[in-house]
Amino acid sequence: MSKFDTRLQFDIRYATANNFMAKPLYSSARAMLQRPAAEALTRAHDRLRSYGYGLLVFDAYRPWQITRDMWDKHPLSRAYLSDPLKGSRHNRGCALDITLYDLKTGKEVIMPSAYDEFTERAHPDYEGGSPEQTKARDLLRNAMEAEGFTVYQNEWWHFDYNGWEAYPVLNNPL
Repeated sequence: MSKFDTRLQFDIRYATANNFMAKPLYSSARAMLQRPAAEALTRAHDRLRSYGYGLLVFDAYRPWQITRDMWDKHPLSRAYLSDPLKGSRHNRGCALDITLYDLKTGKEVIMPSAYDEFTERAHPDYEGGSPEQTKARDLLRNAMEAEGFTVYQNEWWHFDYNGWEAYPVLNNPL
């Protein structure tokens, strides 16, 4: 994705132990999307920059086997995970997990929940959190939806590119 937009920042959590699985799942810190999704992401990034924000990417394409491992090891969190029998939008290269960073400071913007927090605070319509957190979350959502993404019902950070159904489930390692 950095080939499409060099202004993106990356913190690929699944290439580290800083994730809900508490271990590295990817052998390299890479983020990939299908070309139309990457182009739409660049347009959303342009929108956000006019408000003083950039995009920080946590995850994008995810091999199918990783989805399977998550599902098998966290049965109590399945409302937040993709059923591997259906394949996820991540497996198709049409989903990404992102947040905002402040262009002036370079720091991640605080949202109503942490990334990969499996609680109602993570829901995109959660009414708690500070007014600043809610405003930032909603700004991110509006910019992404304006460019053809849909927010996932349980995670403010997860966006699916519309038309994801046309792409096959992939299991290519990172």
